[in-house]
Amino acid sequence: MSRRSELNELSDERKRCVMRGMSRRALFTGSAAGAAVVLLPAASPAAAKPKSAAGCASYRAAYHFTVPDQWKNDPQRPVWIDGEYHYYYLYNAHYLTGGTTAGTAWRLATSTDLVVFTDRGIAVPKDTTPVGDVWSGSAVVDTDNTAGFGAGAVIVIATMAPDDVTQAQYLYYSTDGGRTFRNHGTDPVLANPGVHDFRDPKVVRDEERGRWVMTLAENNKIGFYHSADLKSWTYVGGFIKDGIGVLECPDLFRITADDGTAKWVLGASANGKAAGLPNTYAYWTGSFDGTTFTADTSDPQWLDHGWDWYGAVTFERRRDDGSVDPSVRHAIGWLNNWDYANTTPTIDCDGFNGTDSIVREITLKRAANGTYYLASRPVSALDDHVSRTVDLGDLEVDGTRVLDYTGTSYEVTAEITWDTLTGAGLQLRRSPDGGRHIDAGIYDDFAFVNRRTTVNPDNSGKWQESHSPFDPSARTVRLRILVDRTSVEMFVDDGRYVHSSQAFPYLIDTGLALFSIGGTAVFRNTVIREFTM
Repeated sequence: MSRRSELNELSDERKRCVMRGMSRRALFTGSAAGAAVVLLPAASPAAAKPKSAAGCASYRAAYHFTVPDQWKNDPQRPVWIDGEYHYYYLYNAHYLTGGTTAGTAWRLATSTDLVVFTDRGIAVPKDTTPVGDVWSGSAVVDTDNTAGFGAGAVIVIATMAPDDVTQAQYLYYSTDGGRTFRNHGTDPVLANPGVHDFRDPKVVRDEERGRWVMTLAENNKIGFYHSADLKSWTYVGGFIKDGIGVLECPDLFRITADDGTAKWVLGASANGKAAGLPNTYAYWTGSFDGTTFTADTSDPQWLDHGWDWYGAVTFERRRDDGSVDPSVRHAIGWLNNWDYANTTPTIDCDGFNGTDSIVREITLKRAANGTYYLASRPVSALDDHVSRTVDLGDLEVDGTRVLDYTGTSYEVTAEITWDTLTGAGLQLRRSPDGGRHIDAGIYDDFAFVNRRTTVNPDNSGKWQESHSPFDPSARTVRLRILVDRTSVEMFVDDGRYVHSSQAFPYLIDTGLALFSIGGTAVFRNTVIREFTM
């Protein structure tokens, strides 16, 4: 959603920087990273162009989705229309001059493989009615014309707040295949019942019962609503979870596990930092009877353990013939965090702020103890865009081993094995003197990504190393790490645990090294791949 209230939580100096469209350089002033900011290229943030300004080095991601200019935040669940995924996202065309208070529209990009996207411009405009700008919601294809706009019309239900406080749900519709939308009047289809948090509607079709189901973010509750026509909604119950902050961007879907069991999954973006938990996508497996979701356990699992995978959505995977694959879903998240959302080097030279994670394929697996969990892997179509492969084979490491490879955007995979060891992993985007790098690997009983020794957006110093559980008795771990100019995504073993984090290494920091702590490790089948879009 367009969170104008987020600006109120910034310091007064940060507010002034954002409202003036200031660059990362200004935002870093007074921080630990600011001491080295002279290494950054000098440029005005005013040039909002898809390509970097002349004479200025680009930090735009090489193979991740980025907004063409200005600002993006929350992804909106992509829908399949006429053989293409239609990916909508919140877009602020006036970010560099008005900051985050300038409001958002829905911009559209289409893709056939979820790696290469084609920009299609604004789909759902902002400020065309007295209701104002458009926040998060969801799009559905109304195949049976339940809403009365025609069979196959694309319906968007999104949060809007005319007074910037009272959140309610409004309807837009498209009769041209989801390219452009008109508002369905200026009255909400679901009015606010008198609460502060009432946003991010996610609509799914309940074919078994012949109706639509909406999940809605209501502070510590995910509300459930029914509708026959997408225009009139009835509250039927809710799922409550305390202790992980305000629940946002809810998600509800059915998926078939690797053992053939079908499960419902309820998810939400949530902030578990205060409890030592992630600030990403929390989810529960369970059952859903059309009205009530019953979780298998009260505590959620997390689809990402890094710092920067927020507002995430999952969506149907389509086979080549267009049919839905019930055993796989896709997922995409915003590679940012509201704690430091306006801090990025892409403002300086590239004129934008907004990068997404790689699209993932999500599967449901059954663990040895009988519990079910979601596993992630990068979308398989990424393999079709490999431009260079460097096969380093098996490498023995005792201490630090610097590799004969340099790059700013690549994927590295390896299986690490050992007999006796405390920790092992990789130094990514290593500086020529070895003083700056991002560390990713395992240590004792946890896997981790540590961005402390490179430039990164966290000025507080609190959110520098992310952790997920690891069993050291296995004496082996498979790592698949996606490195791009401003991000690192590490997939551990079968992808049960993923760490997605922003990091802003200087463009001269291109080295790669392997390390072991407390013993010798063998990095087997070490392969580096680069991609061309």
